[in-house]
Amino acid sequence: MKPAFSVIFLTTLIGAAQGLYLALFTAQSYALFNLLPPQGSRIFYAIGVLLVLALCALGLASSFFHLGRPERAWRAAAMWRTSWLSREIIMLPAFMGVVLLYGLAHLTGWKPTVATLPDGVVIDATVVLGILGTLLAFALFISTAMVYAGLPFLPEWHSPLTVLNYILLGGASGFTLAAAFAASNAPELTGFFAGWALIITLLAFASRGASLLRNSRLRPKSTLQTAIGVKHPRIVQKSTGFLGGSFNTREFFHGRSRSALRSVKWGFLATVFVLPVLLLVSSLWFNAPGALALAFAVQYVGLLAERWYFFAEANHPQNLYYQAVC
Repeated sequence: MKPAFSVIFLTTLIGAAQGLYLALFTAQSYALFNLLPPQGSRIFYAIGVLLVLALCALGLASSFFHLGRPERAWRAAAMWRTSWLSREIIMLPAFMGVVLLYGLAHLTGWKPTVATLPDGVVIDATVVLGILGTLLAFALFISTAMVYAGLPFLPEWHSPLTVLNYILLGGASGFTLAAAFAASNAPELTGFFAGWALIITLLAFASRGASLLRNSRLRPKSTLQTAIGVKHPRIVQKSTGFLGGSFNTREFFHGRSRSALRSVKWGFLATVFVLPVLLLVSSLWFNAPGALALAFAVQYVGLLAERWYFFAEANHPQNLYYQAVC
């Protein structure tokens, strides 16, 4: 498939935003049960939420460049009963709205008690909003991933690993960003976020590696013979004919060589996983907060390459017929 940079930026930016939000609420949840020192600064959560919303807004803005008629974008939500794309369109603003309320509740100190657990733990409004935001974050992850995982004619995407990769890669970038953010705003949480970023990045490496291995073993169910209905054992395309340069040849093939794809694959494996892990370990071992910002920057650039490869790796069945543009 031909990668669309608007969609690449959309999925990577909102993925990092979801991961950052989950990191913020995870820290609050740990503090609620006295597993972390309570973060009393209202500004910490307010700025964190502002960063989450800014990433979501940038991702949403980039998606409009992928639309032929942006003024009709609202109509895409009408098919929510059957379309994962419609569900994604609904989940994103819902997630942003709850995150905004979560941030405002922290900023204004609006924390009325909702319930008290038997062990004395107080559940206030920010906890309720945090749980709701978490559910929406995972619903958004699933909706975004299922736009691709739900396409059976593209076997490279049609796998539970696609959903798992979206969740883990978004979580890895979000927790890495949270560690860099905490280094200057809440130093006592830096090690916590960096440790979780390291764990999630390693899990994402295992999951993405499994999908690469799976996809390398896939074999197309159709052949050139079945694509055009000719049973001759040797068929070679000589020309695309009058359909050369059509929508089919522009939108369903990336136009890059196999060597270029291999270079992108090894590049994103290094920048999404290897280098961030080394930087995260060095930040924990040598107490180097500057390494955390570099880790996020390197990892995000790598995620752009990973998402480009994700789209380019999918081989649309029509490419059996339109093999080359002569």
